[in-house]
Amino acid sequence: MSARSHDDALAARELYRFFRSGEEETLALRGVSLRARRGETVAVIGPSGSGKSTLLACLAGLEEPSGGEVRVTGTRISHRPEAERARLRARHIGVLLQTRNLLAHLSVRDNIRLAQRAVRGRPATRADALLDQVGLASRARALPRELSGGELARAGLAVALANDPAVLLADEPTGELDGGTEQLVLHMLRDRAEYGCAVLLVTHSTAAVRVADRVLCLDDGRLRDDESMRDVHDVGA
Repeated sequence: MSARSHDDALAARELYRFFRSGEEETLALRGVSLRARRGETVAVIGPSGSGKSTLLACLAGLEEPSGGEVRVTGTRISHRPEAERARLRARHIGVLLQTRNLLAHLSVRDNIRLAQRAVRGRPATRADALLDQVGLASRARALPRELSGGELARAGLAVALANDPAVLLADEPTGELDGGTEQLVLHMLRDRAEYGCAVLLVTHSTAAVRVADRVLCLDDGRLRDDESMRDVHDVGA
């Protein structure tokens, strides 16, 4: 393992993902390798159907890759039972999905508390403090259906940050937001990176690309930016 890999909060090596439907086989990921260091913001761009959401799901342990591996803070999360992946995800990864990550019947505060109950011990940041950080202190008791689009995005981010993750994965986090709210959410994501979190965004947004330290382009299941992949194969097996 190289010295540089110690700074990698997230490292994926040679990821493949196959889908079968009858006799048809679709190869969604074709040997994707990437890394994200602590304090770094990485944007993954590419056309619709290029495999971006599949890649994010594999990085988060929500799906198992057909080949290759994913490590988070040096620990392999791929090719483990779902219960183990869920435990590692709750402890180390914050996930902000395009469809948001809020349960409709729970208040914003209770959504955060539910996420925190997945990790033993006292949470690093109390739910009310997280809501204050994202500007939703006055909306703690609101249900998701009572929030505006911008408020939903910020509430989803608070849930993703509930356990102070080492890695934050976001799927189109600003896709349905107006310009002002988009800039606010991107500013909050950059703040998390400045505190040492590795942030990886799957995005079509030019504003999101501008705040990234590195940009990777996924096309037909392959990363086109080979230069940015330098040293990823030094990650230990």
